[in-house]
Amino acid sequence: MFVPTKMGCPCGSRMMLVMFCLVISVSCKQAQNGGAAIPAVYIVTLKHAPISHSELRVNPAPKIKNNGSQRMNRLDKPSITRTTNWPNGSYIAGLHDSLLRRTLRGEKYLKVYTYHYLINGFAVLVTPHQADKLSRRREVLNVVMDFSVRTATTHTPQFLGLPQGAWAREGGFQMAGEGIVIGVIDTGIDPTHPSFSDDSPTKPYPVPKHFSGICEVTPDFPSGSCNRKLIGARHFAASAITRGIFNATQDYASPYDGDGHGTHTAAIASGNHGIPVVVAGHHFGNASGMAPRSHIAVYKALYKRFGGFAADVVAAIDQAAEDGVDIISLSITPNRRPPGIATFFNPIDMALLSAIKTGIFVVQAAGNTGPSPKSISSFSPWIFTVGAASHDRVYSNSIVLGNNITIPGVGLAPGTNKNVMYTMVSAIHALKDSTAAKNMYAGECQDASNFNRDIVQGNLLICSYSIRFVLGLATVKRALETAKNLSAAGVVFYMDPYVIGFQLNPIPMKIPGIVIPSPDDSTTFLQYYNSSLKRDEATNKIVKFGGMARISGGIKANFSHSAPKIMYYSARGPDPEDNFLENADILKPNIVAPGNSIWAAWSSGGTDSVEFEGESFAMMSGTSMAAPHVAGLAAIIKQQFPSFSPAAIGSALSTTASLYDRNGGTIMAQRAYANPDSNQSPATPFDMGSGFVNPTAALNPGLIFDTSYDDYISFLCGINGSSPVLLNYTGESCGVSTTAASNLNLPSITLSKLNQSAIMQRTVTNVGSNETYRIGWTAPFGVSVKVIPSYFAILSGEKQVLTVVLNATINNSIASYGRIKFYGSNGHVVKIPVSVIVKISFNTTGG
Repeated sequence: MFVPTKMGCPCGSRMMLVMFCLVISVSCKQAQNGGAAIPAVYIVTLKHAPISHSELRVNPAPKIKNNGSQRMNRLDKPSITRTTNWPNGSYIAGLHDSLLRRTLRGEKYLKVYTYHYLINGFAVLVTPHQADKLSRRREVLNVVMDFSVRTATTHTPQFLGLPQGAWAREGGFQMAGEGIVIGVIDTGIDPTHPSFSDDSPTKPYPVPKHFSGICEVTPDFPSGSCNRKLIGARHFAASAITRGIFNATQDYASPYDGDGHGTHTAAIASGNHGIPVVVAGHHFGNASGMAPRSHIAVYKALYKRFGGFAADVVAAIDQAAEDGVDIISLSITPNRRPPGIATFFNPIDMALLSAIKTGIFVVQAAGNTGPSPKSISSFSPWIFTVGAASHDRVYSNSIVLGNNITIPGVGLAPGTNKNVMYTMVSAIHALKDSTAAKNMYAGECQDASNFNRDIVQGNLLICSYSIRFVLGLATVKRALETAKNLSAAGVVFYMDPYVIGFQLNPIPMKIPGIVIPSPDDSTTFLQYYNSSLKRDEATNKIVKFGGMARISGGIKANFSHSAPKIMYYSARGPDPEDNFLENADILKPNIVAPGNSIWAAWSSGGTDSVEFEGESFAMMSGTSMAAPHVAGLAAIIKQQFPSFSPAAIGSALSTTASLYDRNGGTIMAQRAYANPDSNQSPATPFDMGSGFVNPTAALNPGLIFDTSYDDYISFLCGINGSSPVLLNYTGESCGVSTTAASNLNLPSITLSKLNQSAIMQRTVTNVGSNETYRIGWTAPFGVSVKVIPSYFAILSGEKQVLTVVLNATINNSIASYGRIKFYGSNGHVVKIPVSVIVKISFNTTGG
């Protein structure tokens, strides 16, 4: 969209950007004159409450029955309707425009967004001097510079037990998630994919009445792109446009997904059931989302070429909430830890706090910055943060050498004839004479014209997997085309020794092939190959290629009982409270879910993974894949318990999570990038939160720990110096009473510092039938635990207050972990983790 002028000042041709170009022109002249008034996007919040905080009218909640039993009124939350006497979005936008005109009279600026539903404010392109002027207005509460953000299945329904468990409870996959709208904030969606079709010949598929969103119509996203499954689609790029980095053609100025990531995450959460997964001509099963009957609303705010910006993401969150989504799925994390007195005070988390007030359950990826401690990228207790774990399906490939050594590798590829050993030829030994001295990258097999076809034909071609593959300068796809053009029997990639600690996912291949990901195994492979060469003693030229091998093939999946395990890249706690890495008394991540090697839909225009370009499905890994698993499962819980608050949904998922792998052993966590399976140890709550998601158990939690918007405000007020910041963001004033993080009614207990003793309270609510509970616990090392009462009877819908007493028994600064368990007479087992970092058993200041 933008082209640079000779002076480097971007200017576009769209009418909406005329004012922006004027601003840039002024700043270019200032820069030439030594000035520093370069404009930037600032997010401005105002004192008056947003619509969602002020338009609410309480209606009596309906009584809900479940399995024939009366559901209690006490848990039922009031429904929300709009009053007619509150200003609408257009009126508030006019107030914003008036404020800008009065404050910046005669000056150039560009208002990028109006926020009115969750935040009363706007994003505006101004100079630092103009931003300072705005901050001095009595109507203005907060001015924050915009910041960047980034993106952080066929078998996982079976692995999670959905067909016989959670789906069966809802009437089968045909009903799972019905009536629930999942708002996906990501890179957009490919509306033509069958995972998002609304074909339902056996049952009507109405759009939920509480959803009021629209579907943008553009040349890239024509009329008819939305349907009764994909019920809303918008894109947000104004902040990116103001920076001059948005290209309408390459980035698609529409909800269309030119990346692939958004299509993938949307399908994991809500994709249709039974869609055939065919990649590189091979069939890998049938795909399904977690809640295949739910609806999708897409809010595109990220783009492949540059990621995204907070101003655009906040606009997407604001719109999703106003449209009426039930769940927000965010596979998005900030590029840096938010500055200020606490990580919780940033525009995205504050917008999500307002979303919680309206009853929206918010799921966010933990981030792919593990395995280091304090690497978590989702900080706030009102956000349900999800880490990534493996599942039990793996695709393994191997190559058997002529000396009977078998080397493991990766590659979604067919094998060679299992009864035939093939001669191997290295690419550098098959070069044409004219090429040998010219191309230092020829060993990567990117151009068939470099090689002698007569030498390669019928043999296995050996190629180098160099750092250029990691950087995208070379691709497996081009190497496979080279092998095919040379009539090779297959292709073998060995890992260049300079590629250290890089983990490969299986790569689709139409012809027999394998990538050897281990540098050590690659060395073993090359030693055999080189030792098998026969050379002319006089000329040293190769006269015979003696190395033989066959490729086993990696099309068929294998299943492991050691799953799940926490992936090395999954971000870890403790949760950093501030930019100085002080520990917060809040457990993060909340839970882990399948995130590694996940098959799901892929955009026809997706370019995020070059190996899957042109395919309709892709296998991806990351916490980005784990978060939508939980978003879809939350839709099923919301369907069964429509009165559950966001905290109640999170509690049901957390207290029922599994602590064991499929073999009954301890869940393990990978601890290193290099050889992660050789560097692992038992997972702690800072690795996996409450454990691995168990959707069937989450539909029958027994007890829940509920937390309200007011509780979160009370917690934020307890942070030293937070009162003016909180007022700036939410318009809420802090009272005398505050709540420490350790006393938030969360389904976990985390203490960064236990100074001799601590007393905390938790309140549980019975969402099942009348039941008696016995409480037991395992104490963290160096800590004694007591829960009062340790035995109680509780009626359906009633609450029970519990007191938890922790005492330090030793001085220790190493984190230790325990668990409190509630054993119900009706079979419920409710679990909460206990994590204590620093223990001080006595006062040492007196000598």
